[in-house]
Amino acid sequence: MLKAPPETPYNFISLGAGVQSSTMLLMASHGEFGTIPDAAIFADTQAEPESVYKWLDWLEEEVKKCKHPIPIHRVTKGSLTEEALRPRVTEDGRNYCKTLIPFHTKNEDGSRGMTTRTCTFDFKITPLIKFARDAAGITRGQKEVTVTQWIGISCDEIRRMKPARDKWCQHRWPLVEMGMHRYHCLLWMDRHGYPLPPRSACVYCPFHGNAEWRRLKEQEPEEFQRAVQFEKDIVAALAATDNFNSIPFLHPSLVPLDLVDFSTDSERGQGELWGNECEGMCGV
Repeated sequence: MLKAPPETPYNFISLGAGVQSSTMLLMASHGEFGTIPDAAIFADTQAEPESVYKWLDWLEEEVKKCKHPIPIHRVTKGSLTEEALRPRVTEDGRNYCKTLIPFHTKNEDGSRGMTTRTCTFDFKITPLIKFARDAAGITRGQKEVTVTQWIGISCDEIRRMKPARDKWCQHRWPLVEMGMHRYHCLLWMDRHGYPLPPRSACVYCPFHGNAEWRRLKEQEPEEFQRAVQFEKDIVAALAATDNFNSIPFLHPSLVPLDLVDFSTDSERGQGELWGNECEGMCGV
């Protein structure tokens, strides 16, 4: 069984507001890990479904009732949607857009591809690191480990465990330490009378599997329409650039989202690979 790392002066929960990280936060608020984190940090891309924001509101109030009321801080770098659609011009006058999101693409020769993902680092990891640096008073070039970042990865997601990027920070995976899988989190929530957390990921994440797209379309139709509109907007935005000759799609079938048949689960994506959880760091 994984052991907890050495204690540090500061402990912060990376809160994605999905099943695992929400359970971890509530367990910590009940004092089940010994150490009490200083805060839980939610990095907001401003592109989550409304159900996630309602859940965060509930979490903020619920932890206040616990033995250890851990504060939740929402941080953001701005709107991922607006940044992805924002037109830019190079010094020599060429139009371009940053492909922040990992779109599935149909190339001019008919082949398929995928754009590079930078949304996780820019809109999830960077705001979390900035908050931790500021809160812990990290100095430039500091190598002394001062911060422990708690990440809501369970035993069925061990492949996602990675060391911290910065010398002053270390990662901790409390659910793995406890030998908990995702279903253990659901059982813990049920035993304590807590409701089931919503799915946590940007509404238009191209890593959604068919099951998640179907759920979004059936249970949160307004959010699904946001994804449909975003896909149309990004197609138009990239078509107007000088640096992008492919057609972007949100679904791996390379069919516009509003025309996709989601009745099968054959298309694997974040839904199947990661339990539909972004968990604060989009699987990183």
